[in-house]
Order: sequence, then structure tokens, then C-alpha cells
Amino acid sequence: MSPPKDHVCVCICTYKRPAMLGRLLETLRDQKTDGLFTYSAVVVDNDAAGSARPVVERARRESSFPVRYETEPEQNISLARNRALRASDGAFLAGIDDDEYAEEAWLLTLYKAVGTFACDGVLGPVRPAFELKPPRWATKGGVFERKAFPTGTKLNNPHDMRCGNFFLAGKIVRDNDELFDPRFGKTGGEDVDFFRRMLSRGYDFVWCQEAAVYESVPPGRLTRSYLLKRALLRGVVSARLAPLVSFNTLKSLAALVLYSAALPFLFVFRNRLFMPLLIKNCDHAGKVLARFGIRPLKQRSTLDSPVREQS
Repeated sequence: MSPPKDHVCVCICTYKRPAMLGRLLETLRDQKTDGLFTYSAVVVDNDAAGSARPVVERARRESSFPVRYETEPEQNISLARNRALRASDGAFLAGIDDDEYAEEAWLLTLYKAVGTFACDGVLGPVRPAFELKPPRWATKGGVFERKAFPTGTKLNNPHDMRCGNFFLAGKIVRDNDELFDPRFGKTGGEDVDFFRRMLSRGYDFVWCQEAAVYESVPPGRLTRSYLLKRALLRGVVSARLAPLVSFNTLKSLAALVLYSAALPFLFVFRNRLFMPLLIKNCDHAGKVLARFGIRPLKQRSTLDSPVREQS
């Protein structure tokens, strides 16, 4: 008699993105398993009106894998992520955002990586999928490119770890009462805080470069103002993780001085490093300002970008 297969539950949090959610569920429909595991999905709707319910009901009718629907009426991404993880039932939990989609070998690649590297979790790249051709300054500066590592690299820096593409052993959820901190639920940064705490508790995470997913980049995100505001907010959120008097604050102050001095030179010569450096400068500025009690941006909704799909 063959041993029972492992089960993988895919956790999805959504908020007013019905078309994107439908696309994601379609890409999950034909995931390869090589007979090694079974899989299901749980969708947590962070819209109190339940706008994602029709999409999930259609997926249930048309898909061969089970899809569970839950709501988290309080708009807070941390609460939604917690509800998704707690509602999952599997040896492993995978995470993907509602504005992303996966290739057919996504789950299989992550599953094999956990076994190969004998770790507690695997993270993979999130690559941009532009809805419109990005401006030249964005492609030349690589402002939408995220840090990546060779497959098997052990991850030690929580700032390199995000929730758009993860695969966790179920024991992480079962053994920890505190998962995502609701204080980060409207600002972002809940993933960095989560992985920081999991690393401190001794869990091992590795990178798998082959297990990529793709994130839609709408036109509203292809602007300098959006990228700079996002960097400023990211800095404000990061400031919570270190006190005012710290090496981190000194590092940000030094970076502000150096980057501010270099930016005019890079602008005059139209250097491709100008925008990436300006984004980093806003990140450090947000950290410094927040540690002195000044928060120019307080939550994601202040970013001027139509990142929420309209029903």
C-alpha cells in the first residue's frame, strides 16, 4: 500500500480584484504534482461586502481542486493573512497574492525544494508583468527588479523575504500563536516582521530561483511619484524595527548625506543610477523622519496608484 500523499494548501488574500483573482485561480487549476502531493486553496476576502465570492464559486464549479472561501471584514492585510493560514489544512502552506499568477510547475518546484534542502520554508522570485510597456527610465534603472539568489541560498535577512511567493511547513503555523502583526496591516511590512520573528525562532528558509510567480504592474505604478511614495512609506514602516539611537539610524543618516550629494551629478548626466538612488534616498528619509516622530505617509491607501482593481 502506497504511503499517503502530502497536502499543500495555497493561501490567497484578496481585496476588490475579481478579474486578477480569477486569473490566479485559473493558473492554479493545472498545477503539476507528479503524484507527490494533493492541493487545495483557501481564499480570504478582505472586502466586507464579499466581492470575491462569485469568483471563488465559479472556480469551485470549474476546478478539480477544492477552493475554500472565507471573509475577513476588517480591512487589514495582517488579519487576512492570519485567517488564511489558520484556515489551511496541509503539511505545507503556499502563499501567493491576488495580483499574481503562477506557472504550472510552481507548486511542484517549491515542494521539491523543501525536500532537497531539508528546510522549513522556501521563497521564490516575484517578477513584474507589465500591463503597459514601462518607461525607459524604469527599465534602464531596473527599479522593478527584486533581489534574487542562487537556488539553495539560505536566507538570513528578513528584508529579502516577502509574502508574494512562499512555501512553509505547516508546523510553523501550528507552533506559533503570533503570526502576522496587525499593527502592520495597513502600512505593509507585515511580511518582513513575520520572517524576522520566524528567523529568530530558528526556522530555516532557502531561496528557489526556479519557482517564480508574476505580479501585474498596472499603469499607475509606472510613475516616479508612486515609486518614491512607496519608498518613503517603506522607510516609515521599517523605522518600527529599530530604535532612534541605533546603528540603523546612523546608517540611514550617512546614506542621506551621501546619496543627496550624488543625486545632482547623476541627474545632470542622465545616469541610469539616478532613479534607483533617489528611491533608496526616500527609503532612508522615511526611516529617519519616522524615528524623529514625523510620518509623512502612514498607510498604503495614501499611495496615488489604482492598485485596486475596480469591480
